[in-house]
Amino acid sequence: MRKMWAKAREMAQLAPPERNRWVDFLRALSILAVVIGHWLVAAPYIDDAGAVQGGHLLGILPWSQWLTWGFQVMPIFFLVGGYSNGVSWQAQLRRADGAQTGVYRDWFASRVQRLITPVFPVLLLWAVIAFGMTVAGMERGQVAMATQLALVPVWFLAVYLLVTALTPLSWRAWQRFGWGSFAALVAAAIGIDWLTFQMEVPYVNFLNFLFVWVGIHQLGYAWQQGRVSPLGALGVFSVGLGVLIGLTVYGPYPVAMIGVPGAEITNSMPPTIALLTLGIMQTGLVLWLERAGRRMLENLSVWTATVLMNGMIMTVYLWHLTAFVLVMVAAWLAGGIGLDVYPGKAEWWLGRPIWIALYIAALLPMIAVFARHERAFGPIRGGRTVPKIRVVLGVLLICIGLAMTAAISIASPEGITGVRLWVVAAPFIGAAMLGFGPVYSLAKRKDAAG
Repeated sequence: MRKMWAKAREMAQLAPPERNRWVDFLRALSILAVVIGHWLVAAPYIDDAGAVQGGHLLGILPWSQWLTWGFQVMPIFFLVGGYSNGVSWQAQLRRADGAQTGVYRDWFASRVQRLITPVFPVLLLWAVIAFGMTVAGMERGQVAMATQLALVPVWFLAVYLLVTALTPLSWRAWQRFGWGSFAALVAAAIGIDWLTFQMEVPYVNFLNFLFVWVGIHQLGYAWQQGRVSPLGALGVFSVGLGVLIGLTVYGPYPVAMIGVPGAEITNSMPPTIALLTLGIMQTGLVLWLERAGRRMLENLSVWTATVLMNGMIMTVYLWHLTAFVLVMVAAWLAGGIGLDVYPGKAEWWLGRPIWIALYIAALLPMIAVFARHERAFGPIRGGRTVPKIRVVLGVLLICIGLAMTAAISIASPEGITGVRLWVVAAPFIGAAMLGFGPVYSLAKRKDAAG
């Protein structure tokens, strides 16, 4: 860690003065909030019969559902994504200087590579683990539960990739219609909720994965262009808070901003206008705090910590539940130590700092081994040689593979391997179609050898 800190400090000192450090800080903060939230919400315990139960804190303690207003910070990540993608896309257009071929493909392939390269190791490792557990005779339902729990964070990447893919269109809409482009997405999200809950149209709510998250992404453009003053941000926060209270406390939407076992409605899968309103409220808050935050980040140590976290951000996000699973398995093998306390009791809360320290201890070696994949970016095949259809198919394969990994697990209830090989293979093949990744590198080596 000393070497990583020294490297981060060096990079922090080289950061250009015009860089908005608050963007980097919010990106790191949002991922850390998600990690801590997951470690708190997942509350397994051993019941009186000696069986392990997968407890869920929000279901056990309904009052804790209010905490999701602080821990559900994926809207901030999409807000930051809008800011960063806007800056990056404008820079790409300037570099292209009127070029018409390969501009988007080069830009998007680079964004995909940065997001997906860190996924390959965790996906491969859990495929091997699932195969090993199946061969060892472990009950397949337990294999599926473990793999799905460890890999469920990848759902976010599938959605984020789709939102990022739409950047040229959403940026053009913002340039032409400004706040109107955001208002149209809000109206569309409201319409989808009406069709879902009033008209009971099936599956239409999945469209809100785009309407809600692209809407928050548009707010990132507004931020990047300085379209929200500090006083305006405070107003946005106040109005968002008021509307959110109206939707949840007095309206039909649940208070919890993530799914709760047994609940009829979930605000996150797919997202509802309640989650969109939370995102608007959070946007107002973080933009109101921006000036104070940027002053705070003038401190070199604080800025270095931010740079360090951003350098391992995908590793922390992708591996934090693997660390959780390993600690739980170790506790179970040790006779269920610590798992005999029912979630929500005073002893359970008092033990949280110890458990979180154990999760961090389990995560640190993974960071040391796998964080380098966040910087392992080789050259991408030139955009002019990759047909558009391959870009589209490649991204679709990646998104389908990631979505299915989270939705149905890579573990298979049948077959010799116990692994849904097509789910595991899809992101690798998709990346190869874009010109990077292990499958692409292997094919190139075989071509060179032949």
